[in-house]
Amino acid sequence: MTTRRVFVSASLTILAVLMSSCTTLPVEKATGPAITMADIAAGIEEHITEQSKANGGYFKIQHENKELNLQLVRVHLEYLSYLGDGVSFACVDLVGADGPVYDVDFFMKGPPGAMTVTQTSVHKVNARPLYTWEQRRNGTWRKVAVKNASRRLLGVTNGTDEFEFIYRARLPEITGDARLWLPLATSDTFQRVAITRIAAPGPWRELAEREHGNKVFFLSAGPADSGKTVEVRYQVKRFEKSEFADPETIPQKYLSPERLVPHDETFRAIAEKVAPGKAADRARARAIYDHVMEELRYARYGSGWGIGDAVYACDARSGNCSDFHAYFIALARAAGIPARFAIGAAIPSERNDGGIDGYHCWAEFFADGQWVPVDVSEANKHSSLADYYFGHHPANRFELSKGRDLIVEPQPASGPINFLAYPVLEVNGEPVRIQTEFLFRRPAQ
Repeated sequence: MTTRRVFVSASLTILAVLMSSCTTLPVEKATGPAITMADIAAGIEEHITEQSKANGGYFKIQHENKELNLQLVRVHLEYLSYLGDGVSFACVDLVGADGPVYDVDFFMKGPPGAMTVTQTSVHKVNARPLYTWEQRRNGTWRKVAVKNASRRLLGVTNGTDEFEFIYRARLPEITGDARLWLPLATSDTFQRVAITRIAAPGPWRELAEREHGNKVFFLSAGPADSGKTVEVRYQVKRFEKSEFADPETIPQKYLSPERLVPHDETFRAIAEKVAPGKAADRARARAIYDHVMEELRYARYGSGWGIGDAVYACDARSGNCSDFHAYFIALARAAGIPARFAIGAAIPSERNDGGIDGYHCWAEFFADGQWVPVDVSEANKHSSLADYYFGHHPANRFELSKGRDLIVEPQPASGPINFLAYPVLEVNGEPVRIQTEFLFRRPAQ
């Protein structure tokens, strides 16, 4: 595993450990590059693997007076931190034999190759936090019960937000002709975007995706570009979104099906049961929103999740934000309510720089002449914010692209792009995974 560059100043490294397990956690500077992010990732993976081998294939921890039998799903690379004095932090997703996914925080002490876990704590169950953190003026962090936490501590920035956003993709080994597509964010009523730098290993060009107005970066590459990086830097001012009119858009076009958001009798039957046709569109949309929030479980493991498949979400009753919103959009359209999709990133509200835990997506529906923003998956995680997320997107968002089944020229060999947040890379016409990082930094206050 290669060492990851961490987009934080040394004095703020501790900000990446908001989900740690100490009651009071001091801020301290790392004294040097003695321990890398790769070392921490290797250390926690080795610990979990060894403990699992010794316990019949399960990693065991105590939680709420019971023993959990867990298996590793993934290490959150964006939250790995070296805190100084030989202390490291890792955040890990593990799936329980009892079904839920547990977000578990670990503190470790010791040098690379000889790290020992000193503290373990379950922070989230099915992405729902058990507590959050607030930084005191003296630089320490205190644990705050979710019921007492402010919106900011739960991920919401009201009003406006400003930040630098870095989109970085590292090309893997390339064995033939490669083509790369990635989103180029644009300005609209709710975000002002300036691209300050685009670095690429060779000439690139901008493609126009006309159906939804997206711009797309396109690059041809070859074996000599293996391991090179594409980086796009943005300066962004974002505004909190509430209901709004969009006179240039024809709402009815957002009743049409998409490859993974089909029209069929199953969705029509669910929509009619959940949101009978006699009610107003906004009330029926709220009934669908509540249904999705209650029926689906946020889970990022196994196969089938994460591609925005409404049928998968309906059958599995789980998935990530793309699956939640595919299901919501499918039901809304089945009820005759136009609905549309967008994707980008949720910018952490409780810290001012560092890594971002992948993409995030959301939706809008049309009622009473207005587009109404919704975020069902975040409402699922924070039930206290369910009313807020029905009608708002917070300011700490960055939209990279809109819509599904995107058509550009040239297009991938696989056809229209499902949705565009992470890069699409093809080598010799076959899809290939590519390492991607999202990073951000707010200006100094």
